[in-house]
Amino acid sequence: MFRSSGLRFIAVGFLTLLMFIPLNLVSGIIEERAEYSEQTMRDISHEWGGAQLMSGPIIQVPVTEDVVYNRRTEAVDTLTGLTLRDEKGNVVYEHYQETVTETRPSIFIYPEDLEIVADTSSQVRKRGIFEVPVYTAATQLKFHFDATKAGSLLVGEEVAHWDEAELNVLLSSNRALRGEAVLTRNGVEVPLEPITGQSQKRVGVTASISDPREGGSYVLHLTMNGARHFLATATGRSTRMTITSDWPDPSFFGSFLPDATEISDDGFLATWTVPHLARSLPQVSREYLDVEARSSATMGVRFLTPNDFYQKAYRSARYGILFIGLTFLTILLLDRSGAKPTHPVQYLMVGLAQSIFVLLMVAYAEQIGFSAAYLVAASATIGLLILFGLKALKMGRRVWVLGTLLITLYGVLFMILRSNDFALLAGSTLAFVALAGTMLLTRNEDWHGPEGPRRSWLRRKPKTPEAAAV
Repeated sequence: MFRSSGLRFIAVGFLTLLMFIPLNLVSGIIEERAEYSEQTMRDISHEWGGAQLMSGPIIQVPVTEDVVYNRRTEAVDTLTGLTLRDEKGNVVYEHYQETVTETRPSIFIYPEDLEIVADTSSQVRKRGIFEVPVYTAATQLKFHFDATKAGSLLVGEEVAHWDEAELNVLLSSNRALRGEAVLTRNGVEVPLEPITGQSQKRVGVTASISDPREGGSYVLHLTMNGARHFLATATGRSTRMTITSDWPDPSFFGSFLPDATEISDDGFLATWTVPHLARSLPQVSREYLDVEARSSATMGVRFLTPNDFYQKAYRSARYGILFIGLTFLTILLLDRSGAKPTHPVQYLMVGLAQSIFVLLMVAYAEQIGFSAAYLVAASATIGLLILFGLKALKMGRRVWVLGTLLITLYGVLFMILRSNDFALLAGSTLAFVALAGTMLLTRNEDWHGPEGPRRSWLRRKPKTPEAAAV
């Protein structure tokens, strides 16, 4: 390729950078497959019930006020039906008072003590080659209200219609409800209805209750389908939530993380305790605060498959340039003891084979799972490169050095893809060791080649005798 070792290293470095092009094309294909998978997950999740966010319970008490308005209307002759006019022809008006009952902002009351218990059972739904974890959650809510001080929020001539109070529990989707939803107050069942016709586009269940100032303890049983995650809002003055599940890979999130968790291969148990001082929600208000509750007082868990093979493929493509560069470097160093240097086209074929490795891994992972797919793709790539080095590059016994390096590289890559925590550590250590090894092996290298170093433009030419005499 070049007689100068320095120029050969520079050329191989350029070829390595050139491999960004196929790696970017591979990343684009992976992105398309990941988007297709994500769309499939969204479709299945929506059909099953979708991600669930349960908010409330909250009592809404309607408030009205009688307002007296002074009105006027044109006076009409009772005999002729014509508008009366005065001597100047002006219309004559009659004045009267009208009392109008106007709606005022409702009173909203959150519970004092709220206990949420959710028992979820999971399963995997399939569509084609894709799998989506879904769950069915049997939930029980126990709560009570203190509405005795709510009347102090009334101003002027406002009247609270306590007998028209409604108890609302807000959900992400009523389609997710399964089985029978039961609400009891002091042991007496209260009929439930779906929330309809709300200007705030609320979704959930509602019940007409008697005067909430009379107190009482409530118990609500709901069973719902869901996917992706389950969330609830901490709306009680004291909120306790417990979630049990058979899903082994939970990811807890929200405004509050659980106080205690127990996670095993058989599932998990998580508990939350949230006092009212931890969230900025008043117990009684004239404002509808559900939007604030959903954004700042949530607690829940995600039901996701951790570190799926599309994520691994993305990371593999990002580390691909490092592994291609190390392979090129190894071939270049082995060339020093060979009679015929490797041609740039042969370097490109080696890089393309390693780029296609990522596609092979994704394609087979969709069919047989990540670990088996990685073994197949890595074995095929390593075998191809060893055979190429033996037959095309004429490395002879030196090919086993290349084979050892490739096995090491793909073994390290497997460790990187399996563990997010140690990915940076493994990748940076591998890069440092490779650079240190190259510096050691080339410590006596003649970088200028057999022609020797060229005269530097910075080096001043010696003066001729004539110039020196002047």
